[in-house]
Amino acid sequence: RELAARAKELGFDSLAITDHGVMYGVIDFYRACKAEGIKPILGMEAYITKGRYDASESRERDYAHLILLAKNQVGYQNLMYLSSEAFIHGFYYKPRIDYDLLEQHCEGLICLSACLAGDIPQFFLRGEDERAYEIARRLKRMFGEDFYIELQNHGIAEQQQVLPKLRRLAKELGIRTVATNDIHYVNRDDAEAQDVLLCIQTQRFVDEADRMRMDAEEFYVKSYDEMLAMLPDDADALDCTNEIAEKCDVTIEFGVRRLPHFTAPDGMDNDQYLRKLCNEGMQRKMPHADQAALDRLEYELSVVERMGFVDYYLIVWDFIHYAKTHGIMVGPGRGSGAASLAAYFLDITDVDPLKYNLLFERFLNPERVSMPDFDVDFCYERRQEVIDYVSEKYGEGHVAQIITFGTMAARAVVRDVARVLRVPYADADRLAKLIPSVLKITLHEAIQMNAELKALYEEDETMQKVLDLSMKLEGLPRHSSTHAAGVVISGVPLATVVPLTSNDGALTTQFPMTTLEELGLLKMDFLGLRNLTVLEDAAVLVRKTDPGFRVDAI
Repeated sequence: RELAARAKELGFDSLAITDHGVMYGVIDFYRACKAEGIKPILGMEAYITKGRYDASESRERDYAHLILLAKNQVGYQNLMYLSSEAFIHGFYYKPRIDYDLLEQHCEGLICLSACLAGDIPQFFLRGEDERAYEIARRLKRMFGEDFYIELQNHGIAEQQQVLPKLRRLAKELGIRTVATNDIHYVNRDDAEAQDVLLCIQTQRFVDEADRMRMDAEEFYVKSYDEMLAMLPDDADALDCTNEIAEKCDVTIEFGVRRLPHFTAPDGMDNDQYLRKLCNEGMQRKMPHADQAALDRLEYELSVVERMGFVDYYLIVWDFIHYAKTHGIMVGPGRGSGAASLAAYFLDITDVDPLKYNLLFERFLNPERVSMPDFDVDFCYERRQEVIDYVSEKYGEGHVAQIITFGTMAARAVVRDVARVLRVPYADADRLAKLIPSVLKITLHEAIQMNAELKALYEEDETMQKVLDLSMKLEGLPRHSSTHAAGVVISGVPLATVVPLTSNDGALTTQFPMTTLEELGLLKMDFLGLRNLTVLEDAAVLVRKTDPGFRVDAI
């Protein structure tokens, strides 16, 4: 949001996102830019290598940077595919692609030669000019007029060394140049906070001489005049940013459902099959159902059919049926899904909503169209078996677990900042404990709420610096992990809608749960509960002395 707001303030009409090797932020970036009236250009700074599968032969971290921007919908699809492949098949220290894969999926993409970490600048710095020309020729063959030589000046000595060579190469090969600026923070005075963040990431101290650091304080959003001052001989290259922006036109569709299709047996219509299963369940669970129960079931099914969620009910029924028929403990159901009588008859839940006067509209409401959400609990040790079943049924690449991002909350960020500044642990601990234990409290709120904390901020220079830096960093993503329960099932290959990653061998989305729902994907909760594992183990022990013992009798 701050980037987009600053771009608008400077009079920009477009802004690009090119995170290193990932597309985690493109949807949030897209929305933030649209809110400010800025055209979002969606891209990625890819890690490119000679061969993605060389890891077994070489232990070197062999990769360079290359900027890829989506020109149109085809380009956006290719960008997601390349990002997914980089993680799933090319990961070695970093998610990597190679030039051969890029050549196969370069349609709709604009390519820039990247910063100092790109192959072309790196070959120039090593005195291997011909190899730089070789790469440039290949990229020009691949992208034609959509390949540009990137010119940057952040006041770094190596940039001054390669700039003349980059200009000469571009002129000799007939390639346009474009002036760009790496953005790692919004304003110039954010450089210190970004340096602290880098230390947190790399687990180093700010005062260490031999550590990773930025070589300048120029990585902020610059105005046209600031850019021209850094590259006074390259006004044409600066204007070329407008040419590239005009080429790019990607629209993200929100709310378009991409639900998987359930195939009923014996060629039966899915609506009929759902009614058949519900009627069978009613005969088993409520053989003497009164008119109120019949009316409630009919009402629910009519709403489900009208809202287009028949397949959803059948999909959930199917994997729960698989679990229960394979001895995998399933929870009785929780959340708003327990308000559905149809779900009770399908054995999705074990709670009779009529008995407890539960309102179906809490789960599905025709007046408020939203995706339904059954929360399902499985035995912790056998949860993966159910996910594997769903993956096999709906196809490889159609099912994935969901990423989640841990953020730098108030207390945690204070401890992190204090550590890299070498503030004594006792002082840092005291400072952190002064922050009230209130959910989602901000440091600004904490300072106003706690008089002792406010006094420390106003009177202690060191504590003030820790808190000021912490306030700049709080709320930022700190790490990614796999959501404890979330699984997404798609009717189309996932990589055409969302870029994928791999976490401990499990296919995982690069977008979090709320974004996936906005994109119309079906999110399921497959939560592994140790309590269910304990119950299942207890049932096994009881059966040793009582073979007729039933699990559902627990």
